[in-house]
Amino acid sequence: MTFTPMFPLEIAMLPGEELPLRIFEPRYSALVQTCLAAEVPVFGVVLIAAGREVGGGDERCDVGVLARIVEYAEQGAGRYRLRCAIGERIRVLEWLPDDPFPRAVTVPWPDESGAPVGADQLEDLEDRVMALFARIAAARGADLPPRHHLLGEPEPGESVADRLYTLASRIPIGQADRYAVLAAPDPAARLAVLREAVETVAAMVEFQLSGD
Repeated sequence: MTFTPMFPLEIAMLPGEELPLRIFEPRYSALVQTCLAAEVPVFGVVLIAAGREVGGGDERCDVGVLARIVEYAEQGAGRYRLRCAIGERIRVLEWLPDDPFPRAVTVPWPDESGAPVGADQLEDLEDRVMALFARIAAARGADLPPRHHLLGEPEPGESVADRLYTLASRIPIGQADRYAVLAAPDPAARLAVLREAVETVAAMVEFQLSGD
């Protein structure tokens, strides 16, 4: 049975992000060594649903992403510094024993077919995000940076799915909302999750400002 080395985290990573890691636990040193010996140095990353990864006993989500090691520095005594690029989404089919590190049987999970997401819908979401940032900036008496600095410039040929991931990575939402974005089956569902998350954050901001 083939398996994917897995790294549970207390962060829901999204495709397109970068993940810096400091490795010092023996089991994750073994994971890194296994990955570096492979033709493509990748491992899976999933959000911890409950508990803590340290010491084991954690509950892990079943949707994650692949992380590719793009730079590493060996620091002796089994310690590493890594820079990883987050790539495609995966689904965990089965967790295997953590021997010597977390492992799982996984499959790629590309977006499923769904309702199309138009440019006007993306623009509406971006407008909502900018309105949220503007409200926060005004409350702090700060200048609002340009739109492209806050939301990033769309890359040539960037898909709607990737653009939604980029926007999600730039919005101050919690880990549960980030995971909901990742686990959305298609771009239309992801857009709906993001709109709701932005509305929730906006409501929280207004509540906090009303008490000042």
